[in-house]
Amino acid sequence: MKKTKSIAGMSLGGGKKENFFFCLFEYFEDEKRWFLTSLKQVKDEVDLDRDEVITSWIDDYSLKRLVVDFPLTKPMCETCSLECPGVNNCHHPVITKVRKEMLDMSQEDQELIEENPKRYEQQREEANRLSKKRVIKKETSKHLLSKSFKRKLKKGFLPYWNRPIDFWIWKNYYDEILNYFNISYDSFGNVSLMLMHRFKYLLRHFPKELSLYESNTYMILIELLKADVILKKDIDDLGDIDEAALSRVRITKAIEKKLGIFIYMKDLELIAQNIKAFDSFLLAVSGHNLLLDKNRSIEAFGEQDKVNLIAPNFS
Repeated sequence: MKKTKSIAGMSLGGGKKENFFFCLFEYFEDEKRWFLTSLKQVKDEVDLDRDEVITSWIDDYSLKRLVVDFPLTKPMCETCSLECPGVNNCHHPVITKVRKEMLDMSQEDQELIEENPKRYEQQREEANRLSKKRVIKKETSKHLLSKSFKRKLKKGFLPYWNRPIDFWIWKNYYDEILNYFNISYDSFGNVSLMLMHRFKYLLRHFPKELSLYESNTYMILIELLKADVILKKDIDDLGDIDEAALSRVRITKAIEKKLGIFIYMKDLELIAQNIKAFDSFLLAVSGHNLLLDKNRSIEAFGEQDKVNLIAPNFS
């Protein structure tokens, strides 16, 4: 069989433990179908150094695209050459733009309160009711901010820690990630310093023609839910130690049916048993979505923040 396209996902988050998985999708022209052709764990390759394993996989499969759950861009402070006036007085044009949009959102929300306090409270109660039911609305108000998101905006934007693309993720996913996974999105919150240095080392050994993309498993699951590919129960059960493995199977099989990706039983068992295998599978799914040109439109905050972020669209 002749393959014509390929994409791989590799989950790197989570600290020092050597439990990285590599998940490869390949499209075979003769079959006119995508296959999950490889699902491997770094520690299983006993004859190679751990870092050599990752680069060897890329070389062996002539891989051109890899999706990771690792921040591929830096906070603006790390690349800024302006004379620094301090965090609160930062005048970098990208940071200024982000902060202006944050302020505009807060002001628009306040204007809604002042224009019609009673209606605002009714909308707030309805939003809270849906939140407690963990319902994702297909269309949400651009101006009515949740209490948790308003607190997030009030904390501000730290140019030495936050990336401009983080603000785009906050705007589009903050409430839903908090609601479904009880986590506040932080691009560097799940990345150890050791892993950051290790990834910089690996970058020097990746082929120049390899395109790296960043995605996020929470975003992927939310988009699958929005498109009715998976159920709310599937996400709920991921947090239940007794139901998580079965939930991973249900989600994987639902994706297999939706996207027409053939998955071997041995790989399905690995995904069920290992969270990192499941995460890497989701990242490959996100990359597959990109190849179909269904990625959500992402606002770029200046030339220095053109991150290859994948926010998939499964509708």
